[in-house]
Amino acid sequence: MVIGAHPSGEPPPPRSETRVWELVSRLPLRSLWHLQSVPPRVLAARTWNSMQVDRIFGHAAELGFYFLFALFPTLFCASSVLGLAARSARQFYDQLLDYLSLVIPTAALGTVLQTFNETAVAASSGKLTFGLIAAIWSASVGISAVQDTLDVVYKIEKGRSYFVARLYAIAITIILIFIFTGGLATLLGADFFSRLAHRNIHYSVLATALSITVTLIGWMIATLLLALSFAVIYYWAPSVKRRRWHWLTPGAAVGIGAWLIASLGFRVYIHYFQGYSVTYGSLGAVIILLTWFYITGLMLLVGAEINSEIECAAVEDVLSVSSNPLLAEEMSGERSAPRKAQSGR
Repeated sequence: MVIGAHPSGEPPPPRSETRVWELVSRLPLRSLWHLQSVPPRVLAARTWNSMQVDRIFGHAAELGFYFLFALFPTLFCASSVLGLAARSARQFYDQLLDYLSLVIPTAALGTVLQTFNETAVAASSGKLTFGLIAAIWSASVGISAVQDTLDVVYKIEKGRSYFVARLYAIAITIILIFIFTGGLATLLGADFFSRLAHRNIHYSVLATALSITVTLIGWMIATLLLALSFAVIYYWAPSVKRRRWHWLTPGAAVGIGAWLIASLGFRVYIHYFQGYSVTYGSLGAVIILLTWFYITGLMLLVGAEINSEIECAAVEDVLSVSSNPLLAEEMSGERSAPRKAQSGR
């Protein structure tokens, strides 16, 4: 059921607003890119106001904690994999750290590496099995928090039952693991073919051109897989009544771009302004890592807020055409016909 009272404890919204969010949950848009009736300035204002009402910054802090909670069981499992692998795992490990260092602040990465090396001392198949189960379960707790927050974003008070929600969370977690693994494999494969080109092609210009091309293709595929992870979360996480798949939404585009910029900016800030070590002492690296996870969760939620406000504005457009909500719903079908009837959308 859609809200009767806001999850944050605020007074229930007006009946008309309740009806709007019911239609958002039941009638997904075919495309979220048609914004003729919603100027970007108005959309930005609506998103900001909704972020404050939904307490998105507080929910992002919650997600940051759960992401941190899921990190070390994942490292526990990964260390077991590397401990059981061949010696060539060291080269794979070093290349993986190079990619992680592009977004994770150096000081925080040092803490991660220390924990990684400590857990890699003794590896066994039992440790690997336990680590894999613990990693999936811990990560699914973070996905459950994402589900709850997206229900707040879409003004849904009661969504799935606990058991069903956990199954969804575990399924989403496994899908995301495969997506992230594919992204890392793409980057490592591009690096491998780049080195192969320099090794086997004697013409330096041709080798460099081929290396750059392969590297760019690898990063493009990794970016597409990152967008796919956002699409999976936005599709499966909220407890809406009907869903429509979108490969790339405005919210995902803004969230991914802002996350990359914020991660690089935060890394530069940590590099040039190291006052955190004086303020937090030995806990500085943990605070930095938690802050980076907070940024990650915040950008994910900002993207969801943008998408939900686009959906909400579209429903308001439909209801403005007809004062009868039932008639508006019949007109919409799947909310494609009315949008075509308005300004050619």
